Amino acid sequence: MTNDQYANLKRLRRNPTLREMLKENRLSASEFIYPMFVVNGTGVKTPIEPMPGINQMSVDIAVEETLKAKEFGVKSVLLFGIPKHKDSTGSSSSSQDEAVQQAVSAIKKASPGTYVITDVCLCEYTDHGHCGVLDGEDVDNKATLPLLAKTAISHARAGADMVAPSAMMDGQVAAIRSGLDENNFCNIPIMGYSAKYASAFYGPFRIAAESSPRFGDRNSYQMAPTQGREAMREIAADIEEGADLVMVKPALAYLDVIKEASLQFDTPIAAYNVSGEYSMVAAAGQAGWLDQERSMMEILTSIKRAGADLIITYSAIQAAKILSRG
Repeated sequence: MTNDQYANLKRLRRNPTLREMLKENRLSASEFIYPMFVVNGTGVKTPIEPMPGINQMSVDIAVEETLKAKEFGVKSVLLFGIPKHKDSTGSSSSSQDEAVQQAVSAIKKASPGTYVITDVCLCEYTDHGHCGVLDGEDVDNKATLPLLAKTAISHARAGADMVAPSAMMDGQVAAIRSGLDENNFCNIPIMGYSAKYASAFYGPFRIAAESSPRFGDRNSYQMAPTQGREAMREIAADIEEGADLVMVKPALAYLDVIKEASLQFDTPIAAYNVSGEYSMVAAAGQAGWLDQERSMMEILTSIKRAGADLIITYSAIQAAKILSRG
């Protein structure tokens, strides 16, 4: 390449207005989904130590946070619940009196235009912390499916716009689709946690959701980080079962999986910028080791560039504020 050709590449970068005009990928607050941890009670706003700026919130505080997010253009939330009590089957997951169901109703009443998605899993609700009921020390996939369907139906009854099963049980999307359809919730879409890896980046979340396994790990039902082709099979299976959207989780360490999924499938793809990804940037930013805002936006842009249509991120409000500044 000649010196003149090198100069040609730089000509399009010299002016900030031209750089803005020629952006290949643009983030939008409307593409963000804001995850929130809801608990029972009122006036509760408990900081989550490993996730600076993120809190466990009672329903009334969650409504306030939703309205704040909407003010900056974030129009969708994803709810996780911490129950009043836990047992071996996670029975409270389908109770209409629990925090998620109550939060769905309250948010839809206060902000009808907010799109409310609910996580469907048992890990927060079981006393052993696994994502399904147990047979000995193994998760019983078959026995877990009707419980996940029952939970999803309870969320739909509360007014959820979408359900998102994250238990990584084989057949969970089909079981939930069948349950929703049989209960006249045919129009409720399902976002499958299709390629969910057994990741170290979930550490802060498990503190936030109080969902760490009491024994063992989740390697037998979540995907190994070594697997790429297997992720495509998982995604294809969820689409075949009726998933309307699919997800790759985590996002940052699995950008290649997001890209490959975007090339192979026409179904919309969500990517989860998970708790550990959020926390390491926040911690490094607080320590002055990097520019937190720039790092955050760079990561979110990389997720979009990889092919994600939607980004689930704890940085949703922060990023939306930055985007609103232009």
